[in-house]
Amino acid sequence: MNKSEKIVHNQTIPLYWKCQLIGWGLVSFFWLYIALFRDDFAIAHALINYGLDISICIALTHAYRTLALKENWNELDIKGLIWKVIPALVILSVLFMLLMNLKMSAYIYLVKGQNHFLSNMLVWNPVLITGLRHMSIWLLAYHLYHFYQREVQSTKMNAQLSLIAKQAQFDNLSAQLNPHFLFNSLNSIKSLIIENPRTARRAVDLLSDILRSSLYDKRHATVSLEEEIALVKDYVELEKLRFEERLEVKMEVDEQLNSVRILPFSIQLLVENALKHGIDKQMEGGLLHISVKKENNMAVIKIENPGGLKIEVSKGIGLKNLKDRLQLKYKGEAQFDINELPHSAVLATLIIPISE
Repeated sequence: MNKSEKIVHNQTIPLYWKCQLIGWGLVSFFWLYIALFRDDFAIAHALINYGLDISICIALTHAYRTLALKENWNELDIKGLIWKVIPALVILSVLFMLLMNLKMSAYIYLVKGQNHFLSNMLVWNPVLITGLRHMSIWLLAYHLYHFYQREVQSTKMNAQLSLIAKQAQFDNLSAQLNPHFLFNSLNSIKSLIIENPRTARRAVDLLSDILRSSLYDKRHATVSLEEEIALVKDYVELEKLRFEERLEVKMEVDEQLNSVRILPFSIQLLVENALKHGIDKQMEGGLLHISVKKENNMAVIKIENPGGLKIEVSKGIGLKNLKDRLQLKYKGEAQFDINELPHSAVLATLIIPISE
């Protein structure tokens, strides 16, 4: 089923079949009138002929629809679609002519007893023109409907993307640079100014880099994995000033993935979540394990930290926002999960398709 047709999949009779039955029923009703009042068909024979007319037209057009959906013709542009539709129109019209002639020839032979089966099969001109006319109208209506649905979906998606992008900018800025983070960082720097001026200067540099990334990098829809990892390293190094010996970091990054494009602050958000809800809650701290590897043409990013998974954490605004952005950007090809492991640890896994 095409995406634009899923809108009506829950109806008792889908919109497609309603249009097929009503449309071809009305067209064939005209032919029923001709059979009764011009060709002197018996009522029973005319009704049988009416049913066959509807069946032939639905069978031909439904076969075309099945092929179009299988080959994704509804995703083509106008130029590409024309090269598919024109040959299909000719084939549909010829088949329409042959089936209609076969039906009429069988009627004349079986009911009226006239042995002109072959000559009746060769009557093509008016029937072929009728087929061309009706099949053209059906193909035009079918593809116009899908073009309309595609434009509607695109408009809705763009509006939703714009809204979530703006909300993401606010949520990310709030999440990455919340008052507690700034307060803790400034306090750490303050205490270092006298004790270790060199480390204090380094902390100021790190904080300014993070601020710069948060304020300016959001202008880009994606960043390279190398840039995101650099931000994560700065963030972790700054946080180690506060955690000191309580925080141990192990980072494994496949450098072949450096040019892969990902959503900005996607890994940093998971690291912050691991520190805030995991290691910070542990008296003795713990190990933050960051792993980025390539698996089956996918970039697999794993963040593991000690602690437990709380419901309010797994359903937090930042994580929900990340899932929404992944869905919009990668159209379901990316995955994100956060799970509690048996050995009192939490694992966040982000899987995205590799694109340069």
